[in-house]
Amino acid sequence: MTSLPKSIAEAQKLLASGTVTSAELIRYTVEAFTADKHNSVPLNAFLEIYDNAEALGAAADEERKAAAAKGDDTLASLLKKKPLLGIPFAVKDNISVKGRHLTCASHILEGYVAPYNATVINRLIAAGAIPIGRCNQDEFAMGSSTEYSAYGPTRNPVNREYVSGGSSGGSAAAVAANLVLFALGTETGGSVRLPASYCGIYGLKPTYGVLSRWGVVAFGSSLDQVGLFGHTPADIAAVLSVMCGEDFYDDTSSDLPSADQLINFEAASSEEIRSLKIAVPRQFLESKGLDTEVNSVFQSVKDWFTAKSASITVVDIPILDTSIACYYVIALSEAASNLSRFDGIRYGLRKDPGEGYDELYVHTRSDGFGPEVKRRIIIGNYVLSEQFSGDCYKKAMSVRARMQREVQKLYEQYDLVLCPVCPTPAFKLGQKVDDPMAMYLSDMFTIFVNLSRTAALSVPAGKTTSGMPVGIQLAGAMFSEPMLLRVAQAWELEHPGCGRPVQL
Repeated sequence: MTSLPKSIAEAQKLLASGTVTSAELIRYTVEAFTADKHNSVPLNAFLEIYDNAEALGAAADEERKAAAAKGDDTLASLLKKKPLLGIPFAVKDNISVKGRHLTCASHILEGYVAPYNATVINRLIAAGAIPIGRCNQDEFAMGSSTEYSAYGPTRNPVNREYVSGGSSGGSAAAVAANLVLFALGTETGGSVRLPASYCGIYGLKPTYGVLSRWGVVAFGSSLDQVGLFGHTPADIAAVLSVMCGEDFYDDTSSDLPSADQLINFEAASSEEIRSLKIAVPRQFLESKGLDTEVNSVFQSVKDWFTAKSASITVVDIPILDTSIACYYVIALSEAASNLSRFDGIRYGLRKDPGEGYDELYVHTRSDGFGPEVKRRIIIGNYVLSEQFSGDCYKKAMSVRARMQREVQKLYEQYDLVLCPVCPTPAFKLGQKVDDPMAMYLSDMFTIFVNLSRTAALSVPAGKTTSGMPVGIQLAGAMFSEPMLLRVAQAWELEHPGCGRPVQL
């Protein structure tokens, strides 16, 4: 094989015809990963390819072959039960895969092996998909560029002098480079949509609770969730349909009421788009940090909707001005609490205890955590300290509740919010790594979705004059994933290949 198919649907057709096998799909990724390690400028999207992946691919091929030998009805029954049979996928390094290393790209978890599968992994395996390896990320998902990984940055496959985005940059880069057909990431404040935008692919942040968090290492529990990367909206719909739903092990999980629309997937019709009422937040349009080329791409997407007679209104949402401050107070407070478990006693790195448990704790965390994680833990503990928690953390929670109410009210009048994913395109490696505030502001257009627990999709919409991708965000109410994906598929049909991979 010279390259992977360019979508899950294409791969399924090739598997059905016998033109390729699952083992061959996996072998391509293994060989590309091996070659990239010897590249003078490695992509560094994968941290590890699982050594049993090819065997699992061969087993899927045998299962398909055995069913086909029994007749078309038997094969059809198998594929109904396992719609992703033989399709490999990549996993962000903070999602548990049983018997495999899980490090969160941190030295403090070096050597740790997950004792069980995350629920989303179990559901994908049950659907026939094959976990092929774990991808790089910002340490403990804290960052917007994947430069905070303990294992070096992931580079952007479009131009390796640039970042891939974060924190799920490894997963995004693996899909954008067509090393794998789809990948799992996680989101707390934009960590799927941002790298999807930077790398020129589709990235979905589902409604909070649609995908179980069981088996995902926690950063900010009230914000964290699993997200998806793919080359087309149809690919994301196919994967979401087998992953979503309530989970006994996650009390925050919920069913997606319109999941059947993901299985019987089709693009939004001209009539549906014409009926859309679209809101554009004035606060984002007037942002001083909005890059002119990003704004130009955004205006072209607005023009596309206008040409289709959709109603577009610029609206004032003053509460959006509080997004960054509110988010970081909540997220960093929860991070400080969640990461207290990494103490050198229960699992992971353990340093010389010295004089007692206090010194063990200090030595282990000082050596095991990187500078960005330490910064966020320190700030989070400061916010939670007795003299500040009442004035700061509780106020942030109050602001969040108001944001949820106002965003919900907005969606009573409008079908979706249209805005850029990020104020800028991907930036060069090292440009912001020592400027935390500049890095934090990368999320200024995405965070309101996380705080309101609603759904959003990054759509590859254009490029800058230097050729770097620009994503535009379609955001909708809770459980609006089918609508967002149908609208994005309508865009895809008129802009074929906009989410297609870069060839290495």
